[in-house]
Amino acid sequence: MATQIFVNLPVKDLQRSIAFFTALGYTFNLDFTNENATCMIVGDNIFVMLLVEKFFQTFIRKEICDARKSTEVLLALPCDNRAQVDEQIAKAIAAGATIAREPQDLGFMYSQAFEDLDGHIWELFYMEPQAQG
Repeated sequence: MATQIFVNLPVKDLQRSIAFFTALGYTFNLDFTNENATCMIVGDNIFVMLLVEKFFQTFIRKEICDARKSTEVLLALPCDNRAQVDEQIAKAIAAGATIAREPQDLGFMYSQAFEDLDGHIWELFYMEPQAQG
């Protein structure tokens, strides 16, 4: 069985988050969707569980981090090329995201980052194939 990853993120308004990520082109597994959560499909083995904060809290003992004030994680997703990075960032901004930082061009790698509606930082990057090793 291929290794899978399920990233769990707390959200304030599930329907608003679904609309935001739908605008970026993501789809959702309806088998894992209800009023408390949804499963966003990022790749064949990569999923993001968007959980309403009250439901998310049932899985942890600590307080939920306010991602608008503190950074708990950077989510980095590869793109097929530089243009796709720029296109996805433009879609995110149009859907309500904010720019997290200025674009970075390291020659072998190009990236940009946005904050989603709950303040989670998503970095989109393209790395030249020869740099991957």
